[in-house]
Amino acid sequence: MAVLIVLIVSFLASLGITWAASGEPATILSGNIAMCIMLQFTALGHFKFPQGIRMMIPPFVPFKKATVFITGLLEIAAGIALLFPAMRHPAGVFLVLFFIALLPANVYAAMHRLDYQKATYDGKGPAYLWFRIPMQLFLIAWVWYFSIRQGM
Repeated sequence: MAVLIVLIVSFLASLGITWAASGEPATILSGNIAMCIMLQFTALGHFKFPQGIRMMIPPFVPFKKATVFITGLLEIAAGIALLFPAMRHPAGVFLVLFFIALLPANVYAAMHRLDYQKATYDGKGPAYLWFRIPMQLFLIAWVWYFSIRQGM
């Protein structure tokens, strides 16, 4: 839920700032700024809760520690790339694929009742997927609308 709050509040704030600064809202820029801020926020989790994030990764994936670190850096880089019009489309395509690739880790974590912040197995469980899967679809749609569609 915090991820969506960060995304929406960042979008509305950016929209208001661009409107105040130029006399009209910069909707596309604001959508990309908001996604960038959200990605920086989620990337923090990779460095603040590395043990819990590692526990989200299914057993068949090797090099879990490196994977957590690299995916955190990828989120930071992709978010920043959204701020540059020339990089926006490729970054958007990458993020859609990235969000799809993350879904198995979220399913695995939910099925094992993982609480990644505490690195324990007493989390919300499979019911969390009723929120998480639609949220992933929403994030994919957001990136498509604000980043990919504009570059077509």
